Amino acid sequence: MNTQTHKQFLRKPQWLKVPPPYARQSHGIRTTLAGLHLHTVCQEAACPNIAECFESGTATFLIMGNICTRNCLYCNVAHSKPKPVDTQEIEHLVNAVQTMELSYTVITSVTRDDLPDGGAKYFADCITRLRKHMPQIKIEVLLPDFRGNLAALEKIIKAGPNVINHNMEVAQPLFRQLRPQGNYELSLDLLRFVSQTSIVSKSGFMVGLGETRDDILRLMDDLISASCLRLTIGQYQQPTLNHWPVKKYYRPDEFAEFKEIAYQKGFQHVESGPLVRSSYHAAQTHR
Repeated sequence: MNTQTHKQFLRKPQWLKVPPPYARQSHGIRTTLAGLHLHTVCQEAACPNIAECFESGTATFLIMGNICTRNCLYCNVAHSKPKPVDTQEIEHLVNAVQTMELSYTVITSVTRDDLPDGGAKYFADCITRLRKHMPQIKIEVLLPDFRGNLAALEKIIKAGPNVINHNMEVAQPLFRQLRPQGNYELSLDLLRFVSQTSIVSKSGFMVGLGETRDDILRLMDDLISASCLRLTIGQYQQPTLNHWPVKKYYRPDEFAEFKEIAYQKGFQHVESGPLVRSSYHAAQTHR
């Protein structure tokens, strides 16, 4: 038997079999966005929580294109040479946020190692423009690692988002293999740097890629040591047969246990569940 093929076809449990997110609330938002030349990550990823988040006034926007300069083994984002940044994109972003009447928005991007500062100034400009037009909006940014360029990170910090999120994604023993262009300690340093400011730091990771329970607990400890006290934990789901296979589907009660352990370790806000994504209940993070 080809054990690798067998693992790729690991049967998905019932608790992950959810209907497509075509609820009435999200349908209206999709119609509104159609003419704004801007899509949410919620739509792109067909997130099962899309209706809930849209209804609560939260959405996650992808900026600087949809082609990544990195090639992580679990990720379905296209990997190639990115196109130049759309000079009209920030205007589209502001229009979308205003039209949707959002109270909380999350801004993320593909990794742009081709840009001198990794796109940090562009993130900062998005924050500044949104603040100008919607002074009361809460803004979270989900950032790449900028190759450890703290000067680039400082541009974003000075722009004043409410939350800076940088996902660890996977446990330390798997990091080098699954994120070959990343660096575990560098990511922790980024979060540690943010935690020294007045901005809330946040991170998240997936389980089910072959990590052990001890690996999960160590990752929690490493985040606590970096003073990153907001956390999301979700189930990895293999995008295609060409991606890293799912090694385990964790049960809902196991996610509940991870949440309890995380709070015991000192985290201040934790979202942990099979369908949890980075931006799930994001508006509660900064409280």
